[in-house]
Amino acid sequence: MDPVDLQLGNKNLWSCLVRLLSKDPEWLNAKMKFFLPNTDLDSRNETLDPEQRVILQLNKLHVQGSATWQSFIHCVCMQLEVPLELEVLLLSTFGCDDGFTSQLGAEGKSLPESQLHQGLKRPHQSCGSSPRRKQCRKQQLVSRRKGLEVLHRQRRRLGWPRRVSPPIWLHGDFSREGSAEGAGSTIQVSALPSRLFQGHPMSSVLKETQGGDQFGELAKKYLQLLRTSAQQRYGSRIPGSGQSHAFHQVYVPPILRRATASLDTQEGAIMGDLKVEDGTDVSISDLFNTRVNKGPRVTVLLGKAGMGKTTLAHRLCQKWAEGHLDCFQALFLFEFRQLNLITRFLTLSQLLFDLYLSPESDPDAVFQYLEKNADQVLLIFDGLDEALQPMGPDGPGSVLTLFSRLCRGTLLPGCRVMATSRPGKLPACLPAEAAMVYMLGFDGPRVEEYVNHFFSAQPLQEGALAELQTNGRLRSLCAVPALCQVACLCLHHLLPDHAPGQSVALLPTMTQLYMQMVLALSPRGHLPTTSLLDLGEVALRGLETGKVIFYAKDIAPPLIAFGATHSLLTSFCVRTGPGHQQTGYAFTHVSLQEFLAALHLMASPKVDKDTLTQHVTLHSRWVQRTKARLDLSDHLPTFLAGLASCTCRPFLSHLAQGNEDCVGTKQAAVVQVLKKLATRKLTGPKVVELCHCVNETQEPELASLTAQSLPYQLPFHNFPLTCTDLATLTNILEHREAPIHLDFDGCPLEPHCPEALVGCGQIENLSFKSRKCGDAFAEALSRSLPTMGRLQMLGLAGSKITARGISHLVKALPLCPQLEEVSFRDNQLSDQVVLNIVEVLPHLPRLRKLDLSGNSVCVSTLLCLARVAVTCPTIRTLQARKADLIFLLSPPTETTAELQRKEKREPTAVTCPRPHGYTRQSQNLNKGSISPQTFCPSCSAESHLGHLAPDLQESDGQRKGAQSRSLTLRLQKCQLQVHDAETLIALLQEGPHLEEVDLSGNQLEDEGCRLMAEAASQLHITRKLDLSDNGLSLAGVHCVLRAVSACWTLAELHISLQHKTVVFMFAQEPEEQEGPQERAAFLDSLMLQMPSELPLSSRRMRLTHCGLQAKHLEQLCKALGGSCHLGHLHLDFSGNALGDEGATRLAQLLPGLGALQSLNLSENSLSLDAVLGLARCFSTLQWLFHLDISFESQHILLRGDKTGRDIWTTGSSPDFPAGAEFLGFRRRCIPRSLRLSECPLEPPSLTHLCATLKECPGPLELQLSCEFLSDQSLETLLDCLPRLPQLSLLQLSQTGLSPKSPFLLANTLSLCPRVKKVDLRSLHHATLHFRSNEEQEGVCCGRFTGCSLSQEHVESLCRLLSKCKDLSQVDLSANLLGDSGLRCLLECLPQVPISGSLDLSHNSVSQESALYLVETLPSCPRVREASVNLGSEQSFRIHFSKEDQAGKTLRLSECSFRPEHVSRLATGLSQSLQLTELTLTQCCLDQEQLAILLSLVGRPAGLFSLRVQEPWADRAGILSLLEVCAQASGSVTEISISKTQQQLCVQLEFPRQEENPVALRLAHCDLGTHHSLLVGQLMETCARLQQLSLSQVNLWEDNDDSSLLLQNLLLSLSQLKTFRYADKTFTQAPLQLCPALTPPVIPSPGLRGLSVSPCGQKPQVALEMIFRGTQL
Repeated sequence: MDPVDLQLGNKNLWSCLVRLLSKDPEWLNAKMKFFLPNTDLDSRNETLDPEQRVILQLNKLHVQGSATWQSFIHCVCMQLEVPLELEVLLLSTFGCDDGFTSQLGAEGKSLPESQLHQGLKRPHQSCGSSPRRKQCRKQQLVSRRKGLEVLHRQRRRLGWPRRVSPPIWLHGDFSREGSAEGAGSTIQVSALPSRLFQGHPMSSVLKETQGGDQFGELAKKYLQLLRTSAQQRYGSRIPGSGQSHAFHQVYVPPILRRATASLDTQEGAIMGDLKVEDGTDVSISDLFNTRVNKGPRVTVLLGKAGMGKTTLAHRLCQKWAEGHLDCFQALFLFEFRQLNLITRFLTLSQLLFDLYLSPESDPDAVFQYLEKNADQVLLIFDGLDEALQPMGPDGPGSVLTLFSRLCRGTLLPGCRVMATSRPGKLPACLPAEAAMVYMLGFDGPRVEEYVNHFFSAQPLQEGALAELQTNGRLRSLCAVPALCQVACLCLHHLLPDHAPGQSVALLPTMTQLYMQMVLALSPRGHLPTTSLLDLGEVALRGLETGKVIFYAKDIAPPLIAFGATHSLLTSFCVRTGPGHQQTGYAFTHVSLQEFLAALHLMASPKVDKDTLTQHVTLHSRWVQRTKARLDLSDHLPTFLAGLASCTCRPFLSHLAQGNEDCVGTKQAAVVQVLKKLATRKLTGPKVVELCHCVNETQEPELASLTAQSLPYQLPFHNFPLTCTDLATLTNILEHREAPIHLDFDGCPLEPHCPEALVGCGQIENLSFKSRKCGDAFAEALSRSLPTMGRLQMLGLAGSKITARGISHLVKALPLCPQLEEVSFRDNQLSDQVVLNIVEVLPHLPRLRKLDLSGNSVCVSTLLCLARVAVTCPTIRTLQARKADLIFLLSPPTETTAELQRKEKREPTAVTCPRPHGYTRQSQNLNKGSISPQTFCPSCSAESHLGHLAPDLQESDGQRKGAQSRSLTLRLQKCQLQVHDAETLIALLQEGPHLEEVDLSGNQLEDEGCRLMAEAASQLHITRKLDLSDNGLSLAGVHCVLRAVSACWTLAELHISLQHKTVVFMFAQEPEEQEGPQERAAFLDSLMLQMPSELPLSSRRMRLTHCGLQAKHLEQLCKALGGSCHLGHLHLDFSGNALGDEGATRLAQLLPGLGALQSLNLSENSLSLDAVLGLARCFSTLQWLFHLDISFESQHILLRGDKTGRDIWTTGSSPDFPAGAEFLGFRRRCIPRSLRLSECPLEPPSLTHLCATLKECPGPLELQLSCEFLSDQSLETLLDCLPRLPQLSLLQLSQTGLSPKSPFLLANTLSLCPRVKKVDLRSLHHATLHFRSNEEQEGVCCGRFTGCSLSQEHVESLCRLLSKCKDLSQVDLSANLLGDSGLRCLLECLPQVPISGSLDLSHNSVSQESALYLVETLPSCPRVREASVNLGSEQSFRIHFSKEDQAGKTLRLSECSFRPEHVSRLATGLSQSLQLTELTLTQCCLDQEQLAILLSLVGRPAGLFSLRVQEPWADRAGILSLLEVCAQASGSVTEISISKTQQQLCVQLEFPRQEENPVALRLAHCDLGTHHSLLVGQLMETCARLQQLSLSQVNLWEDNDDSSLLLQNLLLSLSQLKTFRYADKTFTQAPLQLCPALTPPVIPSPGLRGLSVSPCGQKPQVALEMIFRGTQL
């Protein structure tokens, strides 16, 4: 606008604008703070005229550029009451830079130069403007008209109302994550105590340290400048028009807890679980421990989004600026979201002065002062989690390097550093000793306090509190401070226009909470749809690129004005270097940015369904810091799910300008994605996120699907959970029918979190493991437990609950009678607290386990617990081991039914028996309601345990169970001493039967062990007493043995001093057995026991590794003497030091111990002579039946009859009827056995052994094993055999033998007549079986397999075998005979008297051996059958008879005969006149070779059958087979052909005779073509055929050859008597063929029988044709 225009018309416009803004200076100041966040509203300007001050402020706005100026003009037109014409002129005229610059030039001349802004140029200094031509009046009117039209269009596009009033907004920042607070944002907070930090008391004014020199003055000025700057940045905000000042001063400190976790300085991760202390709130004054002056002092403030981390940081800056924090002279606050924009490397002075605040002069001197007073400097870094990403092209920003050096103390040592961050992986620069503080949001009292501060009017305050009290869901959302602010804003907007209870109904979810907030920000209920969606597009673009700071170029001026007007955007100054700064914009909170982005995705027509569903994902709360950019879309899926609710459809349809179909499609797509996610297997964090999303949708069907899809075991490990999270999970579980187990391990939980589980009836198991959960958590949990009707398992481990917290739980546990398991592990409970918990056991009828481990219980308390275990009828086991302390209970079986009946009763009043008459109302657990005071306040907890639940008192069934119960008591490593053992014995003698008592690992020593052993018979222990590791000595062993000698229920005693083992095992007392019938059954079952099982009367005494020597044996045997008469004794002396002397002495003492069952002398350093000498015990000890010796491993075991037949030898036997014989206990001859292995068997040793065994009663089995047995040793052993008449078995197992051993063993068959079988395998296993003296001489067998016998050994072996009188079987298989060796053997075969069989299989023979066998048969008259298979089976067996056999059978299989073998085979068959049957199976004979074989075989007389089975038999035609048979040299008496069996059988009679009756059988054959010559030959050969049998012959084919052949045969068979026919396809009745077969049809007067098998239709035609052709 040129000067002429200004003079003609626009001067009035400018004056109107100035006058308009002069009326509302507060509004203008607020906009100055927004558009110029770093501006200084100098008090010097207050002396100016208001209009002059407005001109100065407008000047500052204009110099920022056209974008800032246009956004400001839009704000003027949107928020202030501007006349329409003036609004048109402002939008059309003052949006131009030139016009306004000229106007400023005209007005600015009247101002003194000193009053102009330092950065403002005078009008004559402006450059770049050019004069414009003067417009006429008409042109001005046209311009105004056009401007008015543009204004209306723009209003419609932006959705502006006609007039806009300033909206109410939240002026307390949410948190650092999404707030736009920065260098220019301010925080309005309530007052805090004047002294927040304890330490060095200093005044807020700088004390001069150098006597008023210039150095101190510069520092003083800078520090004062810092305070002034902080006051301007973080001081109280200027309230808008019509807003009360108290509305902006809302601040309630959140819950702060110290977190105990060590940092891994290499990985930068929190080591272990982040445990948050409970019950110890950290005040703001305790954030810094100023008493520590050495090393880096770092505090890390951890909290999730919206918890108020940034607000707290700003609060500290504000209070410091006000002079409250006098322990710090300087305070600097930096945000990593802005520091990330710095890509160059910086020094600390540049960071402090260039990016924060520059000194007026001499910055080096100021920096030196800060270094000298570093302990009074506080640096706050906000958003540490955002600095973990690689920033800029140079990787991690240099600012992070400075931060690292500050934390480690290498830079500005001694300074205080505070950092805020979301939970997750932290940078490695943090020292391990950094203090960790966790922000947990608001609890109930803090929410109430915040509401009271937010609403200044009493009615609104009361209404808001009432709404929150009636809506638990909204109350849980308010646990997050940011959501609490939003909720208060919405209630402030809704309460005046809605009835009580209706306002909160509009706020069921977080999404609808934000939706109502947007509606509340819309003046007069008008929603600016276009601007809102455009701003949502900016928000989405920022989320996708990880951007939270925007500049004017990123957002259009109308949108900036829209965001500023509706308090959706905030501004701040971004400094990137000295003199380089610009205004940045951000959404008030990142959650608001996510909500607006979700609105854009759901309502904008630019977004399709596929793009929308890509944003519906679940984010893990395990924060990962390895991504290339920051992920800001934590709540975006939740907002999308919330907008998919049907309740939001009208709102979205309005934004989408009525396109309801598109909105519905997108909502359905979001729900469909959530359904797919609900059916997947998810981690704990994603399950929580899914529950939030599903809960936001308000879809019952989706909630039910999600709840049913959750696993039975649902763990949550190592990620923070809020009360809101648990409330959301509870809401989802309400849609589940099946029970669920919840396990919270290492999850930081707020103290009031258990309140969110109230009424959750689906929880069956509930477990919390948190080291710092305390009394507040326990109190909240105690209020929730009685409302969980299905809760069976409760676990609360690793906490710091004291007596106060336990008292709440003890009061609550009796109200949960359905509990089956309770765990208070690792809670560091005191002794009295443990006793208080145990006293509640009688009131939990279903309890099965109580775990009190890890609570440091003393010995006296442990004995008190043992008394409780003895007296409480339901306790079955008490187990204590070091820190472990567990009760196992077995509720009576009838308790469940009784409890169910009692739960159905009406509530009854229970009166305390105390004089004051306190009355308690019993509760119905199914209704989930409890009274606020359960116990009488005047009585202690102990006094009420006996009166709390009279309906749960001990019933008859319980008393019966108490009488029959058995108790297991395990007190391991509990430091029990002798006097404790006496107390325990007195206690246990009054108790029930004890199944097990385990006192191992204590300090009882000899005396204590003796006392327990003496009391064992009185304690009624039924299974085990363990006194291991109690300091028992060798002298104490004898005392223990004497003490238990009278305890006849003792079944086993195991003492090992080396392994510190002392274990007593007991058997059941006889009076406890069932009765006489059961006892008889028990006796019968003894014979069915396995060898390892011991009868009840047996006793095992194991004294192993006790250092016993020969001198201890006599005293030891005296101590054991009392135990021997009580039953069969098993002694185990293994692992001692008896030696040869001890073995000899023990052999002398053993007869005095009675009948033992076993004696173990292993590992006693015995020599070979001593070991062999033990064999004499066979003759001195009647009970000894088995002696097992492994010499090298020193395993020596003497055993009796292991079947336990002589149980009652030393006692009275059972009573049986007279004359009756009890089979199970009949005395029988039981063989004794000596097993000697791993021993060098030399001839002297064998001679000594056999001499020792000579007196041994028989029968005797001798089993020897060594690495190698020489021929001399074997000969010595075999020579001794005749002198051992009681020997029944000699076995050499796993013993190497020489190649000569087969001959030595074979010779034994003739030298020792008692040997009935010799079995030698592979020269490693040899067994000789002997006849008893009572047995008569009989046949013997020799088996020499795998002995590498070859041709050279055959003659010698046969010569030795020929000496045997009656040799039944000989097995020489798997040797190396070959063809030559087999030929030699067959030659010697007549001299060997074999009467059974000879096995020569697997000897590598060929066809030569088979042919030689045929040739040898005439010389072996006793051979009755031979079979040879040269295929894979490789068998060669010959069977003999005692007498000469007339008919012999030979079977040859897979011999692969060649043509030259046929003639040799025929010659052998012709000579073997006794061979009557030969079977050739797959021997490679074709038809031609078979015909030759039949023609060459000739004999003087007799029958000979040849059966051939070859593959070609099923392919050859019937005529060709008959032609082969016709070549036989003898008379063919029978021909059998079977194609299914591939077999041809021919029977010949020698000499050949004419006109013999012949039986011709054609089976499974298809008759071929007619052959007159063949028919003639067959007619001549088969003229006297008496029987015709046709089986499976196809006669129905249209072929006359077969029928003609059959007609010719039938015509020639005049002697035919029987005709048989069978075919599987013949079905007609056989009687239909009778007319064709009756005379004179068939010329066979001798036909007497007809047999036809019904199978098909076609055979009838064929038979009729055949028989019709035979008519005369």
